[in-house]
Amino acid sequence: MHREAGAERERRGYQRAIGREVSYRQLGPILALTLMMASSAIACGSRDEGVATEEPEARVQLSPPRHQGETSVEEALLSRRSVREYTGEPLTLAEVSQLLWAAQGTTDRRGFRTAPSAGALYPLEVYVVVGEVTGLAPGVYRYLPDEHEIERVSSDDRRDELATAAVDQEWVREAAVDLVFTAVPERTTSKYGDRGIRYVQMEAGHAAQNVYLQAEALGLGMTVIGAFDDDHVREIVAGTAEEQPLYIVAVGRKA
Repeated sequence: MHREAGAERERRGYQRAIGREVSYRQLGPILALTLMMASSAIACGSRDEGVATEEPEARVQLSPPRHQGETSVEEALLSRRSVREYTGEPLTLAEVSQLLWAAQGTTDRRGFRTAPSAGALYPLEVYVVVGEVTGLAPGVYRYLPDEHEIERVSSDDRRDELATAAVDQEWVREAAVDLVFTAVPERTTSKYGDRGIRYVQMEAGHAAQNVYLQAEALGLGMTVIGAFDDDHVREIVAGTAEEQPLYIVAVGRKA
C-alpha cells in the first residue's frame, strides 16, 4: 500500500512537470519501472536506520606518543630552522599525535604537561587544522590532552581561509596541517592578576618551541606565525569568546 501510494505521487509529480495527464502505460515500461523502484527505495530507506554515512568520527583516539627517538635534544637545537616550503605530501596520524603531545601532552598522572604553566593552570587550547593527513579527514580538531584525543569541530579543510586570516601567508595554506594555539587568560589571571597575561604569553612560547624541536626530530619543517586577524582565526577554530588566538604553527614535509 505504501509503495503504491508513493508511486502514485511520483506519477502525479511527473504530470505536474509536463502539464498534462498521463498513465504509467503512456510513460512507457522503463520509465514507469524506474519511478516505482525509486518510490520503493525511498519508502524502504525511511525505515532503515542502519544506513552508513561518510561523516568522520567526532573524536579520534591518537596513538600513544613515543618517549624515545633517534635525534638528541642537542641535535634538534642545532638544526632547528623555520621552514616555509613544503612538498605537499601528507603527514601520518602518528606524526600529528607526536606534535600535539609535544605541544600540550600530559607527562604525569597528576596532569602535568610537556610545557611549563604558571600555577599548573594551563590556559592554552590547541587546535589542528588538517589538510593532508593519512587516515584523518580534513577539518578542524581540538586537542584533548588528558585523553590524548582530538575532537572534530569542523569537517571542512580551512587552510585556505586560515591563510587569508594570516594576511595571505602562503605557507599556512601549503602546510599539511596548521596548529592554532589559543588561550583563556582568565584561567591564569584569576590567580596572578594582570601579570598572568605575561605568563600566558610565555607559556605559548614554551609550547611552540616544543613543537619546533619535535618537528625537527621527526624530519618535518615548520614555522610559527603571529600576524593574523584574531577574530577570523577564532571563528575558524570555533573558539569561545574568552579564547585569544596567540599562534599559528604551519607544519609540513620539507621541500
